[in-house]
Amino acid sequence: MRRMTLTPSPAPTRRPTPRPRTGWRAALHAIALGLSTGLLLAVVGVALVVIVVPKATGSTPLTVLTQSMEPTLPPGTLLVVRPTPVDDIHVGDVVTYQIASGQPEVVSHRVVSIATASDGSRSFVLKGDNNAVADAAAVVPAQVRGVVWYSVPGIGWVNQLVNGSRSWLVPTIAAVLLTYGAVMIIAGTVSESRRRRRRARRSGPRHVAGYRRTGQPHGTVSSAG
Repeated sequence: MRRMTLTPSPAPTRRPTPRPRTGWRAALHAIALGLSTGLLLAVVGVALVVIVVPKATGSTPLTVLTQSMEPTLPPGTLLVVRPTPVDDIHVGDVVTYQIASGQPEVVSHRVVSIATASDGSRSFVLKGDNNAVADAAAVVPAQVRGVVWYSVPGIGWVNQLVNGSRSWLVPTIAAVLLTYGAVMIIAGTVSESRRRRRRARRSGPRHVAGYRRTGQPHGTVSSAG
C-alpha cells in the first residue's frame, strides 16, 4: 500500500514594515519643518509690509532714525506714508513733510495745530512727541508728503537694507523663495512616491505556506511501501 506524504514548503520571508519616525528624529524633523515654515512666512510678511503694500497703494516706506517721536515711534520703526489731501489732515495726525520744499530730507511729526489764512490756505504746526517745543516753522501744503498710514517697530532697519540694496536684494529674496518652493515640492513628491511603493508592497499577492494560489496543496511527495 502506498502512502503519500505532503511536506509544506517554507513560508516566504516578509520584509519588515518601515517604522515611523519616533523620538528625537521626529522631534528634529518637526523643529526643522516649523523653523523653515516660520522663516518663509516671516520673509513673505516683511516683503508685503515693506514692498508690496506701499507699491500697490502709492505709499512711501520710511524709517525713523531719531528719538523725536519716542515712545510712540522709536528709532528703527517702519512708517508707511500715504499721500493725503491737506484738507483731510487733522490735529493729532503724524505728518511727513519736507524740511525744505522740493528737497528729499523729510521729518515725521505730529500736528498740534492748524491755521487757516483769509484766502483759505492752510498751514500746520507740528511737534515731535519727545520734543519740548514745536518745530521752528509752520508747514505749508507744498511741503507735505502725506500722513503716516501704519507703522511697524523694528522693521525700519529692514527697509533701510532693502532700499539701499534693492538692485540685488529683491531678486535674491525672490530666488530663495522660488528655490525653497521647488525643494518642498520635490521633497513632497519623493515622499509620496515612497509611501505608494510601501503600500503596493503591503497590498501585493499573499502566499500561504503549503498552498499554491489555486488553493491546492503542494509540496514534496514521498512514498512508503
